[in-house]
Amino acid sequence: MIIKMLHEKGLKSEYAYSAGFVSIGLSVASWCGSMKVEPMGVARADRWGIFVGEWAPTFFALGLALANYERDHEALHSVTH
Repeated sequence: MIIKMLHEKGLKSEYAYSAGFVSIGLSVASWCGSMKVEPMGVARADRWGIFVGEWAPTFFALGLALANYERDHEALHSVTH
């Protein structure tokens, strides 16, 4: 299970949520930056912004999955200890 492995490696739900919010900021920053320096214009800037913006839902989904795992893992350990 990937979520179990990520949890065991030290990844917490808060980290994944934070990465989601950072990726939203990076999406806006990459769109603005690309619009100013990209010779291909707005279309290319839009693609950069959308590409980076697609990371946010993935990070939020990982955060939710990790939060559920953490809750279940904590509940299991509180019952057995």
